Amino acid sequence: MRKIIVAIDGYSSCGKSTIARQLARYAGYRYVDTGAMYRAVALFMLEDERCQGADGIERLVELLPDIHIDFAVQADGSQHTTLNGRDVEQQIRHLEVGNKASIVSSVKAVRQYLVKMQQEMGREKGIVMDGRDIGTVVFPKAELKLFLTADSQVRATRRYNELLAKGEKPVMEDVLNDLQTRDWRDTHREESPLVQAADAIVVDNSHLSEEEQLQKVIELFEQRCK
Repeated sequence: MRKIIVAIDGYSSCGKSTIARQLARYAGYRYVDTGAMYRAVALFMLEDERCQGADGIERLVELLPDIHIDFAVQADGSQHTTLNGRDVEQQIRHLEVGNKASIVSSVKAVRQYLVKMQQEMGREKGIVMDGRDIGTVVFPKAELKLFLTADSQVRATRRYNELLAKGEKPVMEDVLNDLQTRDWRDTHREESPLVQAADAIVVDNSHLSEEEQLQKVIELFEQRCK
């Protein structure tokens, strides 16, 4: 079968990364978590003293050429996000980094810098990429576009359980408020807002198990590859 580009967009905590990883493993494709890339930029900003203060965003934009992001494949087949050669997979998953990522992702220069990097990663196709503007901006001609959605309360519960599993002590109300705030930022930002591509297939997984969702996506993938 021919190699294609699979673009998966959708709201926070819809399981985009999970289904993207599963599909990439099934197809033997490369998986790129663009959300992790924005989180890595956010972590860089939080850690670098030059980006602190009122002009932090301006300084971050100046320092973008110093930010190098990649994905290191682990022995078990999973991959970890690296920032300038350092494994930051655990650090970028913290709530504070997620909040900052939602802010830096609205900065035009940041998006342009990462979009160029993402497009280069998919130049040879055979890639599954998830994010919020993959099917509309990064790969508008992707052969398969999926738009994931789910009820906000369901998504908040999933995120809450993820944080518990990591040993954190989240407050459910805070998690829900954070998710709704991120949804608003993602859909209202001036640069590349989250929108459903006209030719994207909607997958509402509010009441789907991981197995049911994967089977549905695999069927769509195989249809597009033929």
